[in-house]
Amino acid sequence: MSSIRTWIDRHRLLSFVAIAYGFTWTIQGALAYSGMEASWTHSILIGFGGFGPPIGAAVVIWASGGSLRRWVGQMFKWRIGAKWWALAFGLPLIILSLGVLLFVLAGGPIDLTGFESPFIYLFAMVWGTVWGGGQEDLGWRGFMLPILQDSYSALTSSAIVGVTWAAWHLPLFLNATTTHGGWPLSQQLLWMVSILAGSILWTWMYNSTGGSVLAVAVFHAGVNAMGIFHPADPEALVPNGVPDPWLNLLAEVTGALPLVLIAILLVVVYGGDRLANHDPPTPQDAGLPPKTESEDLG
Repeated sequence: MSSIRTWIDRHRLLSFVAIAYGFTWTIQGALAYSGMEASWTHSILIGFGGFGPPIGAAVVIWASGGSLRRWVGQMFKWRIGAKWWALAFGLPLIILSLGVLLFVLAGGPIDLTGFESPFIYLFAMVWGTVWGGGQEDLGWRGFMLPILQDSYSALTSSAIVGVTWAAWHLPLFLNATTTHGGWPLSQQLLWMVSILAGSILWTWMYNSTGGSVLAVAVFHAGVNAMGIFHPADPEALVPNGVPDPWLNLLAEVTGALPLVLIAILLVVVYGGDRLANHDPPTPQDAGLPPKTESEDLG
């Protein structure tokens, strides 16, 4: 056991990614293979599979003799100032508003009579923070990002996390009962662009709040939940049950563009080195002990 722990400690990033992918792909891959119909049980199991990144991080921190309490504490770091909570909750609304404005200006049809209840949004926020996406951030942002930023710029680290994060979703694209599995190729490609842009936004939020994974998870859940309130006319997008390819592509492009524009703005304003006004969290802030000179980055 000690030799395994030593190997994991010497190859922290590699071990983290292998465990994260192994856990998630096993569970979500089995669901895709099983042909299980969409249901609450299916959704819960998909969410359970999403715990691969925090499980991978926990194993590496344990193997390295680090502090699991300090690492998990990032998920409870709520004293970040009213400004950052306003941004965590409010920026998703701005992203939605910009996307809708672009959609309307490009001629997209909307229906303002079918808005969902605010309680549905609150449920989506809570669900998204603890089970529907936010749980991933203890791994991607609360562990992988600080290690990368110890050697690379915030922008480069965001790109590496973004690509790793995107590829990790593969089982969802192979499952016809998931949202991802039903997307056309154009939307899958635009989603990839959104993931890379979103990774920059998530890094900015994490670095600027001094390592609050809680703020990142809430922000993540808010962006995911915005689709509930997009007023695109469903009858025009899917007339007689057949998706209109042009209107759906328009909705996809106008939804992704605000994320890309805001990501570019953040790089211009804060710079790609830190994406914040102060030094980013270190691996030690994420619960890891320092590495010796003989140990490599992987």
